[in-house]
Formats: sequence, C-alpha cells, structure tokens
Amino acid sequence: MEESKKAKYFKKVQEEALARLLNIRLKDVDDGYALCEMEFTDAMENIYGNAHGGAIFSLIDEAFEISSNSHDNVAVALNMNVTYMKAPQKGSTLTAESRETNRTRRTASYYIEVKNEKDLIAVCQALVYVKGQAIPFLEE
Repeated sequence: MEESKKAKYFKKVQEEALARLLNIRLKDVDDGYALCEMEFTDAMENIYGNAHGGAIFSLIDEAFEISSNSHDNVAVALNMNVTYMKAPQKGSTLTAESRETNRTRRTASYYIEVKNEKDLIAVCQALVYVKGQAIPFLEE
C-alpha cells in the first residue's frame, strides 16, 4: 500500500469519534490488514471490574473496519463472531490484528486476534459485503 494512502487511514482513525473516545490507535495498515491498539482503563470496566466486552469488541471492529476497507471499495459488516478467551489486566495494552483470509468480488472474510502483552484475549471471525463504491476519503 502506498504511504500516502496509509496516511489517509491513520488520519481517519485519529478523527473517528469512537476511536478517540476509547483512545484506539491505528498502528499499521496494508491491503487486507490492520493493527490497532488501546489501553484497558477504568472507564472500560464492566460491573465486575473486568474489561467490558463492548470495549474489546470496539477494538476488534476498528481493526476489522480498516482492514476490510483497505482495497479502495466500501465494505460493510455482515457478520462478526467473537469468542472472549481471557480477561485482560487493567492498564494493559490491547492489540487487535485483523487479517484477510478470503476475498471475492462481493465478500471478504477476516480473522482478528486481540492480545495483551502475554495472553490471547479474544478472537473473531468476520465477514463483509463489498459494495463496489469508492471510499470517499481516499478521493479527497
């Protein structure tokens, strides 16, 4: 992927409201690939003091969104199946790595792993529908 195109993805994630709210950062992007990270903070706790599944899902979704939209066409989620493996420690840095596993003209599949410094936290299998529309911010 060209560096100028990568820069546009980094800029969009920095501007995205939910990513800013959860302090999700894009660390790497390439065709069919994205790596995002965030810290598990007090604001992300569930009623038991563990990481809220919604916070972890948001990190997964960000990596999925970027990787699936990295081919110049708008892609929208059709299905996401998440398995939570282990609760992370508060203060740990969580990374979500999304890799494209299959792509056709109209659909694409992704496998996303969330890890902290030492453990596998969650995995996700996800499917998108490729709309065939150009990504607006890449044309700006």
